[in-house]
Amino acid sequence: MRPVRADFLAEAAARWPERRALSDASRVWSYAELDAWVAELARRIRQEDHADAGDLMVLVVDPTPEGVAMLLAATRAGLAVAPLNPRLTEPERNAAMEALADAEPGAYAVLWTSGTAGKPRGVSLSAENMRGSALASARRLALGPGDRWLASLSVAHVGGLALVTRSLLLGSEIVAVGVFDAAETSELMDEGRFSHASLVPTQLLRVLNHREGRPPPATFRCALIGGAHASHELVRRALEDGWPLALTYGMTEATSQVATAPPELVRAKLGTVGRPLDGVEVRLEEDGEILVRGPTLATGYVASAEPLTDDAGWYHTGDLGRLDEVGDLWITGRRSSRIVSGGVTVDPSEVEEVLRAHPAVAEACVVGIPDPEWGEKVAAALVFRDGVYDLESVDALARTRLSAAKRPRRWLPLDALPLNATGKVDREAVRARLAAGPQEG
Repeated sequence: MRPVRADFLAEAAARWPERRALSDASRVWSYAELDAWVAELARRIRQEDHADAGDLMVLVVDPTPEGVAMLLAATRAGLAVAPLNPRLTEPERNAAMEALADAEPGAYAVLWTSGTAGKPRGVSLSAENMRGSALASARRLALGPGDRWLASLSVAHVGGLALVTRSLLLGSEIVAVGVFDAAETSELMDEGRFSHASLVPTQLLRVLNHREGRPPPATFRCALIGGAHASHELVRRALEDGWPLALTYGMTEATSQVATAPPELVRAKLGTVGRPLDGVEVRLEEDGEILVRGPTLATGYVASAEPLTDDAGWYHTGDLGRLDEVGDLWITGRRSSRIVSGGVTVDPSEVEEVLRAHPAVAEACVVGIPDPEWGEKVAAALVFRDGVYDLESVDALARTRLSAAKRPRRWLPLDALPLNATGKVDREAVRARLAAGPQEG
């Protein structure tokens, strides 16, 4: 079996032994100290697990110092790592374990995709994928050794794993305090504990709500927003509150980022995700589907005969977008989530933007549900601000801003949108709730 040769921590410890590498609420580890801890854990793994180099080790870990150290120790022991989010349901975890059991040896990491747009599956990433993605991201965002990254995403999420790799390659600090909490994140921010954070839009929204308009301190340099569509309203609100935002478009199959707009571009061109990272190619099909090619594309899916790319090496994302006159990418929707109602194609993100424009609406998720007459009809789950339920005026806004085919015909008020294990809105759960027959509009 082929060994996993990359050891990003060993490289970092050799270069910066005394630099801060990892911290939580009570302790700081230098790179030398983290390296020694990981070396001892790796020795135990070799002794106790009797695994061959290149074998796959499944880890159920949170973004804590212990979780980060175990991840790095498995790699140090010569194993490929398959981190799973502890918040997976039992059926989800069982499905992942079953599929991963058939994975080919030799990957650096195998990540279980969230399945928001299809059947969940494992994506095999190489050490070269990880290194290429980290360095390209660092160049785009001018990252360096003085950065302190809040480990706000699970290491089972490609953004969380990329954060760890990027920090090690640049000699930055990983601030790992556990599962994301908006109040704790806000407090750590005010204390100057971290300079950067990777957040999905839901996390950003919850921190903004907690801070109630208070701007971040000068020690905070950038929030990298990805993992799901960030509405114009959310981005605009964060900018008005003084947040430096970098908007990114990416996916597990591309080892996180495909294109990223740094803060100055986000302020100048609200909504763009910027140009593709260095080395990454993007082209659009006639229908607007985004295709990606380059060295950060994963090596394939585990236990699957389905190829990752077409014969020319292009990965078909299923996302829709456009490139403007200077090559900046704009995401306009997802082909596979589009709704066809009475022959009219509806983009859920367009409807969500309209609904979020209502002052009473905090969050919105739009899906298609079966309809005997129209094939599908548009349905929406809403979270209202401060518990103020005002469905009638939201429907009135939709009637004025959306054509009949695009207007939601079924509504579901919720205290919070359901999330999957990676922090994205679980559209399938929303669809199931709406299909059960809540209020008609």
